[in-house]
This record gives sequence, structure tokens and C-alpha cells, in this order.
Amino acid sequence: MRSRVSVLAAIFLIGCSRSQPPVITVSVAASLQDAVKQIGPAFEQSRPGTRVQFNFGGSGTLERQIEQGAPVDVFLSAASGPMDELAKNGLIDPTTRYNLLRNEVVLIAPAGSKHPDSFEDLAQSAVKLIALGDPGSVPAGDYGRQVLEKMQLWPAVQKKLVLAKDVRQVLTYVETGEADAGIVYSTDARLSSRVRVAAAAPETSHQPVIYPVAVVKNTHNSTAARAFASYLNGPEARRTFTRLGFSTVSP
Repeated sequence: MRSRVSVLAAIFLIGCSRSQPPVITVSVAASLQDAVKQIGPAFEQSRPGTRVQFNFGGSGTLERQIEQGAPVDVFLSAASGPMDELAKNGLIDPTTRYNLLRNEVVLIAPAGSKHPDSFEDLAQSAVKLIALGDPGSVPAGDYGRQVLEKMQLWPAVQKKLVLAKDVRQVLTYVETGEADAGIVYSTDARLSSRVRVAAAAPETSHQPVIYPVAVVKNTHNSTAARAFASYLNGPEARRTFTRLGFSTVSP
């Protein structure tokens, strides 16, 4: 009798586990959180029974989490470098990788402020603190560093820098007046009425801002992960990205 009960209990547990909807974890660059929070529910509606959960952060930080074995199914980076590192270590499925979006680098300041009006103004004494994503882990910070070096401003502004964990923290620093200026993507700047765009970085001053996506090699649900990666390049997702200011890359 006891053995029969055990068998029935095992069958019940198996049935319960099979009834659980598949859940995929998508690690996403912080600058994309508003977009994917809209796209996720739409994907779930198009694929009943599948759930998507997001992990946001600086792309370099997310890359290291995947390298350390974090249970991630899809990676959406704000730069090619972190994705290249994962590819070099065999941690993504190369057949699923593609470039999804483009963005622009801009200089922001608190709304209503008079300075700065250009990147060159960052060297002036009126600008005390400049928020920048940590160039070692935040692509927006690395692009910002490239711009400042190209304009030969890096030595003059280094002592003024306040390094942030991701691009959204840079936006917050400028919104609250904790920094006199910051370097973010144009899509971040347009989210807030508390900042103004002081200048746009010339395209020639930094590497192209490209957002690649790929399925992680050790995904626990390859079918759902591949479906989501493909959905990001579909018409509904592309409309969302475009509405929020991103440029889509032709497939």
C-alpha cells in the first residue's frame, strides 16, 4: 500500500511540474528596460503558456553574470563587446546572434540649466560633476569615454567624473542635480522632462552603438528562448522600439 501511495505521489508531482509554464530569463541592457517591459507581455500573449522575466543592468555586468553560470536564456546587449566575449568563450549560440538596434550618444544637463551647451563646455569650471557609466562595464560609459578622448577632453574632465553602475543611474544623477551633466543614449534622455539634451555626439567620435541579441548556449528552454529572440525582430517589437526612439537594424 505504501509503495502504491509513493508511486501516485510521484505521478502527481510529475504532473504538477509539467503543468508549470516555461519561464525564460532575459538579461537586458538597462537602456532597453522600458521597451522590453512592453514587449514581454505582448510576447506572452502571442505564445500562451510561456513567461518572460527580465534581468536589467550594465551589459558588462550581465556578461560576467552569464560567464559565472547565471541561469540566463537570452542576452540583449548595448554593445558588441560583451557579446563578443561570450561568443569567444562559447557561451552563446552563434546561429541565433544578430544586430537588433542602433542608438545615439548625447550629453544631458538638468532642465533649466544654462551650462553646458556642448561637450567642450565640460572642461569649464562651471561644470563641477559629470555622470558617466563606468566605462569598464557600461557601454554608454565606454562610448562617452571615446567621445571625450576624440575631442581631447578626457584629461580635463577625469577628475570631475562620477561613475555610475548603468546608464539609468546617470540619468538619475542629472535629474536630481547630483551631477551638472551626464552622457547617456538619446532614448534615455527623451524619457525625462527633468533633463535637456545639451549636445549630440558626432557619429565619428565613437564606435557605432549597436545592440546585439543572442540565445545563451546553456538555456534551459531553447524553443522559448529562440522564439523570444526572433520575436524581438518582428513587426510588433520593432514598432515599440521605433516609438521609443531606437533605430532598427535591417534583418
